[in-house]
Amino acid sequence: MTAPHCRDESTELRLSSAEPERFAAIFDAHFAEIHRYVASRLGLSAAEDVVADTFLTAFRNRSRYDAARGGVRTWLYRIATNLISMQRRAEMRALRAMGRQSPDLAVEGPENRVVTSVTAQGLQPAIAEAITSLNDGDRDVLLLVALAELSHEEVAAALGIPYGTVGSRLNRARKKVREALGDTNPMHDAEPGSPERTPGRG
Repeated sequence: MTAPHCRDESTELRLSSAEPERFAAIFDAHFAEIHRYVASRLGLSAAEDVVADTFLTAFRNRSRYDAARGGVRTWLYRIATNLISMQRRAEMRALRAMGRQSPDLAVEGPENRVVTSVTAQGLQPAIAEAITSLNDGDRDVLLLVALAELSHEEVAAALGIPYGTVGSRLNRARKKVREALGDTNPMHDAEPGSPERTPGRG
């Protein structure tokens, strides 16, 4: 899903270099979404500092933003994902904790969102374990698609990798999750707008 008014946001960010108060519009537009993404990966307690650092980093580096490399939303995901990479232990703890939750509980976490088409809640621990077993690059791609609902092009921009690499990493990640589910496919690999796209937030 591409954020609306991408051009206006780019202009707002550029103007904020001379008028810092304009950055508040960027914060207001994206804070809730970035917070959901980080909290889903790290848990609420660890997310607070990471989200704050994401917007502080964006503010400090706003003059270096390059619209040619993607929209403001994608740029913020790039910063957030880079900061998450420094919290891998916290992410592993969060995933394993969610995997230990009772199957009767509604868990707002990566393994739940990744498997929105899977109704057997008892599969959560296996999915959490599969996600923790992924290498960092594959996990980032999988969760940017599943949690942030970024397109392959946006993921490529967010991670600074070639478009084709996104597909290969996602295929590897999906294969591992499928194996953990006994070859049940928890998520269709499709671009936004495709009829096979896994339902996410509206």
